[in-house]
Amino acid sequence: MARGADTREKLLDTAIDLIWRSSYDGVGVNEICKRAGTTKGGFYHHFETKADLFYAASEHYWEGKQRELNDIFSPTYTPLEQMENLINMIVEKQDVDQYDDNPVAGCPFFTSGSQCSSDEEKVRLAAVKMSDNAVMYNVGLVHALKGSGVLNGDANPEVLGRMLQQFIQGVLIYGRVHRDLDVVKADLREGFCRILDLKQEYRQPVLQAAE
Repeated sequence: MARGADTREKLLDTAIDLIWRSSYDGVGVNEICKRAGTTKGGFYHHFETKADLFYAASEHYWEGKQRELNDIFSPTYTPLEQMENLINMIVEKQDVDQYDDNPVAGCPFFTSGSQCSSDEEKVRLAAVKMSDNAVMYNVGLVHALKGSGVLNGDANPEVLGRMLQQFIQGVLIYGRVHRDLDVVKADLREGFCRILDLKQEYRQPVLQAAE
């Protein structure tokens, strides 16, 4: 049983690694098996298709990301500190998730989900689920910022939560195409302030943030 669990874990980690280095369409089952050190029989024991592996790999990746988000959105931080933590995490993960010489890692799950063909619905659904999970945290952040009185106007948390996620992915794609992490760093903060309509006196970086 333990060996089977180890094989499944290895397949998930290998899939994430290869898809990040290439793309969903650019990675085949044979290559995944070779890099994971297992047979195709071992692969099909755990997954019916490559799309099933991709879906499971996205959930596997999200489990780690969720733990990070729970930490940076801890109630021990003020809402402004939580926003600072999120911006810092996005920037820092470009180094953590980097699989090539591009300083901006981006996210292969969203890219693959947007590029998949009509017969790979599970790949698109994996990207949708991950995006919806991220939006949920964004919505909570907007609620907290609104409640603390740092936003102008009557913010709609559900709308702004989606807009933040769309903006984050757009900035990362732009940064990856231009191979420029500095523009990501600069535009993330400015974009957050503008989308959230943060009051002017709260637009400077907060000194305390998650370590």
